[in-house]
Amino acid sequence: MDTAPDTAPATPWTIAVLGPGGVGGLLAALLSRAGHRVICLAGEDTARTLARDGIRVSSGQHGDFTARVEADTELREPVDLCLVTVKHTALDAALDRVPPRYARGLVLPLLNGVEHVAALRGRYGAEQVVPAVIRVESTRTAAGVVEHGSPFTEIDAAGADEARLAPLAAVLNAAGVKTRTVADENAALWAKLAFLAPFALLTTRYGLSIGGVRDEHPEELAALVEETTAVSRACGGPGDAAQVLARYGAFPAQSKSSMLRDAEAGRALELDAIGGAVLRAAERHGIEVPLATRLVTELADGTGSAPSS
Repeated sequence: MDTAPDTAPATPWTIAVLGPGGVGGLLAALLSRAGHRVICLAGEDTARTLARDGIRVSSGQHGDFTARVEADTELREPVDLCLVTVKHTALDAALDRVPPRYARGLVLPLLNGVEHVAALRGRYGAEQVVPAVIRVESTRTAAGVVEHGSPFTEIDAAGADEARLAPLAAVLNAAGVKTRTVADENAALWAKLAFLAPFALLTTRYGLSIGGVRDEHPEELAALVEETTAVSRACGGPGDAAQVLARYGAFPAQSKSSMLRDAEAGRALELDAIGGAVLRAAERHGIEVPLATRLVTELADGTGSAPSS
């Protein structure tokens, strides 16, 4: 794994951001501040607000600042890079905002799950789509207002052709997003999903932060990690359950999954993209995942406790 040098191309890029929410808004603001032309794609009201006011970021890592961006409801010109940062539940409708004829550069999806990559390649072409994962906690509190809570903003971009990905990594690194390139996309995508799925399913099912899950449901946490890492290994990803549990142990006790935050806000859950993807992969490989199956079923049926904080 290599981290690109902290140098961006001499010529600024034109970058579209589909879904300028917590993650997309943060990246749009950072890239604009770094000198790139950024076009945010969203609904009419959000686009109008962003075009007028820009994006205001509050971040311990990156500082507090406001970045100017362009905004529209649809991409109307070719771009060098399109970041896809919508929730999986909104992906199909959102893609109408990015006609394939304008996505001629790289398409970088930063979504939860693993199955969206094939769909995006079918729409934009295998060469354009670069599978990637992001590690960040960032929340949109209002249109154009982003609170970045984690002390890190990290991306792994996957592809065998490292030279092809180097300019992309350089652009992101120079904007303050620690980016490395990895050769194996399955390893990158499943490393995140095997970690994310237990966090998302258990915190949402019980309406608890990770600290609450650690304290009140430690056996289920350990068992679910064993299930998801077994599926990850079968799919070509990492499978060290102890390492995943150690990462949970290092999390601040108040940390919540994005799925729990969606539940608290009454938004649609990315249950199928996260839990459903694990179940489908487990079935393909003949792996028993009884706890994951139970939790996905209960959440789909509306079982759980996610009180507003």
